[in-house]
Amino acid sequence: MTESIPIARAVDHGFAKLMPDVDRERAWLLTVDGAPQSYVDLDEPEHLEFEYVRRLGHVLDGIGEAGRALDVVHLGGGALTLPRYVAATRPGARQDVVEADRGLLELVVERLPIPEGAGIALHADDARGWLEKAPEGSADVLVADVFGGSRVPAHLTSLEYAREAARVLRGDGVYLANLADSAPFGFLRSQLANFAQVFEELVLIAEPAVLRGRRFGNAVLVAAHQPLDTAALARRTAADAFPARVEHGVGLRKFIAGARPVRDADAVASPEPPDGAFGIG
Repeated sequence: MTESIPIARAVDHGFAKLMPDVDRERAWLLTVDGAPQSYVDLDEPEHLEFEYVRRLGHVLDGIGEAGRALDVVHLGGGALTLPRYVAATRPGARQDVVEADRGLLELVVERLPIPEGAGIALHADDARGWLEKAPEGSADVLVADVFGGSRVPAHLTSLEYAREAARVLRGDGVYLANLADSAPFGFLRSQLANFAQVFEELVLIAEPAVLRGRRFGNAVLVAAHQPLDTAALARRTAADAFPARVEHGVGLRKFIAGARPVRDADAVASPEPPDGAFGIG
């Protein structure tokens, strides 16, 4: 049994801490350099604590028939919150997790072990490099939640990257990404412009205050070739403990208007969050 005492360790790309939740017996918060990265409940992997992760979960729940096993690629590992969630809700799923920080992976596996037979393969590798080697049409879902510190690395923000993601997905596959920005949303709009070049269907999910430009925050980008059930997704996100808005169609096209795709040569990392945006004190 994992002891419920805080654990702190230098990893490849920062200083990681695992802190037990006093309210849930075997639940842990992972931070890297003080920024919250993941929350995991070992006894209840279906529990999703962070608001943006709950929104990713709502999208995952609506892909295909409920409970159907999926082939999922996760770019960015953290404490493996979503891979554990998918293993619990989609028995038989095959999952690849790509995390550049080998030391972080080792810490998580050591202290928060993956259940035997979960079907989760771990890869200590760069997300873009791994994706470029992955077979064409090999995944049903691709989830991107990669942050170098508190910013999405530049090589994961370009049109070329979006095309690589589309290549790895099957025809009915779905791409999900956790992004962060604030008004006037130059970064977020450029990301939507990238994926609009490659996918027919786009959805954006975020807290209304973020979309109104009142604060810096997370937004979930969803892209697919096949129509998404936006009505069902809107119901799930609106009924959540942390309600969010689903933008698509005309409203999203207005949001993107004027934004241009970004090539590798001009790509930049996502904006630096303001002090305290994601901190925990």
